[in-house]
Amino acid sequence: MGDIKVVPLGAGQDVGRSCILITIGGRNLMLDCGMHMGFVDDRRFPDFTYVTKSGPLTEFLDCVIISHFHLDHCGALPYMSEMVGYDGPIYMTHPTKAICPILLEDYRKITVEKKGEQNFFTSEMIKSCMKKVVAVNLHQTVQVDEELEIKAYYAGHVLGAAMFQIKVGNQSVVYTGDYNMTPDRHLGSAWIDKCQPDLLISESTYATTIRDSKRCRERDFLKKVHDAIDKGGKVLIPVFALGRAQELCILLETYWDRMNLKVPIYFSVGLTEKATNYYKLFITWTNQKIKNTFVQRNMFEFQHIKPFDRVYIDMPGPMVVFATPGMLHGGLSLQIFKKWCGNENNMVIMPGYCVSGTIGWKILNGHRKIELENRQTIEVKMTVQYMSFSAHADAKGIMQLIRQCQPRHIVLVHGEAVKMEFLMKKIEQEFGVKCYMPANGETVSIKSVGNVPVDMSLSFLTRKHSTSELGDSIPQPKKSCLVQGALVLKENRLVLMQPQKAIEELGMREHVIRFTSNLTLFFDGPTAKLSDSIVKVLQESLDDCAIQQGQDNSISISDNAILIKFSGSEDSREKKLLVSWVLQDEELGSEVLQLLRGRFSS
Repeated sequence: MGDIKVVPLGAGQDVGRSCILITIGGRNLMLDCGMHMGFVDDRRFPDFTYVTKSGPLTEFLDCVIISHFHLDHCGALPYMSEMVGYDGPIYMTHPTKAICPILLEDYRKITVEKKGEQNFFTSEMIKSCMKKVVAVNLHQTVQVDEELEIKAYYAGHVLGAAMFQIKVGNQSVVYTGDYNMTPDRHLGSAWIDKCQPDLLISESTYATTIRDSKRCRERDFLKKVHDAIDKGGKVLIPVFALGRAQELCILLETYWDRMNLKVPIYFSVGLTEKATNYYKLFITWTNQKIKNTFVQRNMFEFQHIKPFDRVYIDMPGPMVVFATPGMLHGGLSLQIFKKWCGNENNMVIMPGYCVSGTIGWKILNGHRKIELENRQTIEVKMTVQYMSFSAHADAKGIMQLIRQCQPRHIVLVHGEAVKMEFLMKKIEQEFGVKCYMPANGETVSIKSVGNVPVDMSLSFLTRKHSTSELGDSIPQPKKSCLVQGALVLKENRLVLMQPQKAIEELGMREHVIRFTSNLTLFFDGPTAKLSDSIVKVLQESLDDCAIQQGQDNSISISDNAILIKFSGSEDSREKKLLVSWVLQDEELGSEVLQLLRGRFSS
């Protein structure tokens, strides 16, 4: 099979617009199809002309895989399938399939109905696109065609997020999408087999960050919120509809219960409300604690958190509001921010990563005067806090995943170039594998080493580790072990078996090939004495081998694996030796020859 090729159309040395093209075993796949939150022009979508300059993409792509429902991973999907043209299968998990159209429709409404853009996908296009989706279960092997198969693994991050293993023949790639190696209040941690793929394509959003204790962060977050409402201030928490919203709602709900607080908490009605209903529906995707307590109490039915109405924006008094979207790049969160940012008692807490160019990114980088799209300038007097409740793996988590799945090569995507470069060097240094960080449009070619799967009976394997063959040494299960046998093609699979058993099963006669070498040694004394001397030397040097001496002075090592026979005159000082060995014991035969030449040649 040819090389594995990787080309990022988005998320190459950048965060946002995830879209990775891979070629594996003659198949072409698109991994994610997202939009960029930092752009409002053509750059917001991947450049699909890289695939074909004109016409639909169907004949160039075997399938599309969507890792999760965040718009930077699925936001360009209807544009790609309906406007550019793609009629092939689109694979995603069941929760992603359920939630994706809701977020896409919300994105369409904001872009078309509120911003007035024209050349954009419609509601009908979203429906047509979703008809092409094939939902997959975790750990289910899906056969895309005769050779191409995919398998989903739990990624944490958000509800329904999955990592995908892609296999064609003996070549394999693992694509992580976004993942989190740390369990949180509502989701478990990412997990994958020790699958040893040829290539791991991993996100690297937090390539140089190692987060502090989650409990410390939670305590700090609650203290900041409490201090702000104590002063009579309002707290705005911009979030995306799913993920951090539910995580922080659970945290505040528990704290309000414990502290008996009466200050109102609101979340933006509609999108987040629908999203929370999906958490209830897909409860099996949450962590063990929520699953265990689900019968007694559904953690997503909040007592203190109520739906938000826009009239509350101008209402006096303290309050906490969760509003979408999470980077203040539009929608209700930006509307509230504009109203509240002029009061120094108010606070905005950014709980996750903000893409460069968004208002969230600007205020986190110290901008105090913000120019909006309509050239209006606002002054930011409110307190700005950043608290990392992001559901991405940090540097430690990325290294943990690499250790877990043991890839032969690594490609980093979905990160900032400088930070990626640091992590790339760290990975190469620690794991000794080649790591790449291609920019958008740059191709990386990976040479894959073919593995041939071979079956082997347990009895044969244990016999190889038995003390009769390896002396008294204890088998080392994590160390490689040389095993010799007959390779037999049996019912379209390769089986390694004991040669004797293979001969019996195939009804064949056994032929033994022996290698022979003639040696001339010089020794004063009869052949019997020379034979005794040779036995003594061999016993000193070959601890693990059984050495026997025949009546004709011949010497047998390891049940005739090596034979030494003498010829020539008894009276002559010049002794002729014939040393022979079987193919399997070529190393031992060479060692015996060297010993004889070294001790008796002069």
